[in-house]
Order: sequence, then structure tokens, then C-alpha cells
Amino acid sequence: MSVTEAFDAAIARAAVLIREADALLIGAGAGIGVDSGLPDFRGDHGFWRAYPPLAELGIRFVEIANPRSFAHHPELAWGFYGHRLALYRDTVPHEGFAILRELGERLPLGAFVFTSNVDGQFQRAGFPEERLVECHGSIHHLQCSHPCGEAIWPADAVRPEIDPADCLMRPPLPACPHCGALARPNVLMFNDGAWLDERTEAQYERLEGWLAQARRLVVIELGAGTDVPSVRRICESRSAPLVRINPREPRVPSARDVGIPAGALEALRRLREHLD
Repeated sequence: MSVTEAFDAAIARAAVLIREADALLIGAGAGIGVDSGLPDFRGDHGFWRAYPPLAELGIRFVEIANPRSFAHHPELAWGFYGHRLALYRDTVPHEGFAILRELGERLPLGAFVFTSNVDGQFQRAGFPEERLVECHGSIHHLQCSHPCGEAIWPADAVRPEIDPADCLMRPPLPACPHCGALARPNVLMFNDGAWLDERTEAQYERLEGWLAQARRLVVIELGAGTDVPSVRRICESRSAPLVRINPREPRVPSARDVGIPAGALEALRRLREHLD
């Protein structure tokens, strides 16, 4: 069987699994955003290509995406996260998000999203807030960096101005409205004991309630790697047929599952054509 024939066969098998389902769980990692033009921080060199000033300083992703950076280099920490916040606001989700929404609308119980991405792209693509789990939080929400309490609030008022030469955010930096201390994104960072998870825990509760209704669940996983396997673990733990779309790591755990070695947009377009 040629590569093309194997790809077509995988798409056909995935289409059968979707037709037989009553509910769709969508698992999404950073790779789903590549077709929208978003960077995929795969290794330090991929991160440094996106942020040359941090490369010059030798600062790695695990060091800047860390609560200590807000304590020791707040302008630089907010330069990085402020740039990402502006980038995500300006990014238009690619067509694949709409295709996923259409696939969910075909099924009696619809779709629910589980994503490790903090970019809010699913909301921008029209997925309802009550059908999302953002397991690493959201850059579109803030919390106190201490924290002084349990408050989480929208980042709508933050309008970051970043100097591209040094990746520093110009003051004033976002502040906690309750105690005046530095605010930070409500995002789970590396070595992060201060992340407030109340918003995400409420999302998990809604997911469990939805899963309890599903009788013929199918899972589509897109762009989720093994370096941070949060999405892959959830997708493999549901005891449901799994369609894994991943150009680099498409292997699946069982014979009933389908691995598709392609990017999200390419595979979803082909899948929609087959279903139509």
C-alpha cells in the first residue's frame, strides 16, 4: 500500500468512527495552531526563533514561562506574555476549527474541547465557553502574582506595548486590583505553585458531566506531543476510539484507533470531504 493509499484508508476509518458516535471529544495541543501561523515552541531553538532577544540573553522557555521571572524580571516576563497576548488576539483561527465545530454539530451530544493551549483560539472559532477545558489556564485571564486571594479576572484591559529590541513591556505593568501587587496571566507555568486553578476546575466538572451522558464517544486529538503529554493522556484514558492527527507522532495505542500523519488543517479538510 502506497503512502497516499494508507492516508486515504486512515481518513476513511476515522470517518466511520465519527459516523458511529454520539459525542465528540476534541483534544488539542500546540500543533493545532501552526496552520494559523502560531509558533510551536518545539525545543529551545524553536522558541528562540520566535523570540530573538531572549535567545541573545540565553533565556530558555522553561525559564521565562516561570513565576520566578515575574518576581525577578517583571518587565521581561510581561514582555513575553504581553507579546503572546497581543499575538493571540490578532490571530484568526484556521478553517480546521470550523470543521471541528461542524463535526460536533453532526452528533446528538455535540463536542467538548480539552486543550493545553492558553490562546483562546477555540473561543474565537465559536466554541462555547461551557464546552471547553483549558487545562493549563488562559492567557486572557489574570491573577495576583502572590497571590493575595482566589480572584481571577479577564485581561481585556491589558493593552501591551512591547519593545521588539529587548522584549520588555513598557509600564504600567498589570496590577492586582485587590492588593496592588503585580498581576500575572492565569496560566500554569513551570514550577508553578501559585497558579489559581478554580476556573479550570469548574471546566473539568462540566466535562465530567458531559462525558457521563455519552454512550458512543469518539476522540479526535490534534497536534498534541509527548513532551508535555497532558492532552494525549486524557485522550487515551477515555476507553473510546481515538483518531490521532499528528505529523510527527501519529502512533496510536490500539488497533481500533487511527493515526493520521498530517497537519490538523490538511487532515480535517480530507475528513470533511469524506463525510460529505
